[in-house]
Amino acid sequence: MQVLVFRHVAFEDLGMIAPALESRGLGWRYVDWFQDAEAEAPWRGAAGLIFMGGPMSANDDLGYLRREMTLIEKAWRAGKPVLGVCLGAQLIAKAAGARVYRNAVKEIGWAPIFFTDAAGRDPLFAGLGRSEVVFHWHGETFDLPAGAEWLAWTPACRNQAFRLDPWVWGLQFHLEVTPEMIADWCAAAENQADVRELPASPDPWEHAERLARLAALVFGRWADLACRSLTD
Repeated sequence: MQVLVFRHVAFEDLGMIAPALESRGLGWRYVDWFQDAEAEAPWRGAAGLIFMGGPMSANDDLGYLRREMTLIEKAWRAGKPVLGVCLGAQLIAKAAGARVYRNAVKEIGWAPIFFTDAAGRDPLFAGLGRSEVVFHWHGETFDLPAGAEWLAWTPACRNQAFRLDPWVWGLQFHLEVTPEMIADWCAAAENQADVRELPASPDPWEHAERLARLAALVFGRWADLACRSLTD
């Protein structure tokens, strides 16, 4: 059983999603269309699809992003489990007909998110507290797609998580990051314009222990759904 993972830069990888998949016996394969337009993506036989983040915009005129949005719509209509993180969430929203645009402010670093009442009934987020501190790195946001369930918000960015139909989730925030990933992001050339705007670089370890527990729970639940989808 395998999950297809669509990256947009090499340094934004699965992070803590990987052990959640492994613990359920799920393998994965990166599909890097940003580097190899001919890379195969046999999505119909996959357990699920994951779309990662990246410094580009969902509105950029890039062939591989258009191709991913077409695939997202096909997988969604076919009932495949789909997960989008940051840019991946924006691609899902846009593929579903919603608008993606610049947020009023950039959110970068550790900050709390707040869960809606609907999150308390959600297959991934049920049982969590009303608020959790997570990691953010984004300058754009999206409108909720028609029919989507609103799951999380921050004062600076209303739409932080949504579920579209039974098995499609978009997360604007980064629950998947390890401390090493945060350090790499702060050092990446593509992110230096953002880093220069910060009063200080985020401490990669500040909330890492709690984030790891949240990631194991939330991504483990998504992996369970992906396994179930192969037998339904």
